[in-house]
Amino acid sequence: MLSELIRKRRSIHPPRFNQKPIPIAELEEVLQVANWAPTHKKTQPWLFKVMHSEKSRNELGNFLAETYKATTANFKENVFQKMRTNPQKSSAVIAICMQRNEDLLPEWEEIAAVAMAVQNMWLLCTEKNIGTYWSSPKLISQAHNFFELAEDQRCLGFLYMGYYDEEPPEFERESWKSKVEWI
Repeated sequence: MLSELIRKRRSIHPPRFNQKPIPIAELEEVLQVANWAPTHKKTQPWLFKVMHSEKSRNELGNFLAETYKATTANFKENVFQKMRTNPQKSSAVIAICMQRNEDLLPEWEEIAAVAMAVQNMWLLCTEKNIGTYWSSPKLISQAHNFFELAEDQRCLGFLYMGYYDEEPPEFERESWKSKVEWI
């Protein structure tokens, strides 16, 4: 049931991944469901860059770590190591990017459409027991130095993916009633 799947969705961080490879066919299916996200004026602003090979994940990790080191005023070794190793611990990393359609829509609508595409991906991953974690560190503003992004494209974060063995943690939410006002 969909409502159960939505309640089961969790962030699963790369240190919990078990290194089992995600087959390309599974990644393609995940990317296909992203394409069915709602999009105002049918702009479909999502753009994904998939790092599936060990080489590409290592290159991303090195880029993130070295960019962090070069751009932070408050360097922390543990953050540097996390930046370097999270892609290595993942079976795949998807850069979540956006193609702006400035003439048609406000930016927030395009960002919302991309987020809905990611939610579609996340829900399918939950169904397939693929752990996912959306990270959007400050240094994504430097992503154009790693990816070939056009001037009207922007990186919104990284979706780290991997299979995991442990059960996701239970999580309670405040009642939805506390967030709703009937008028």
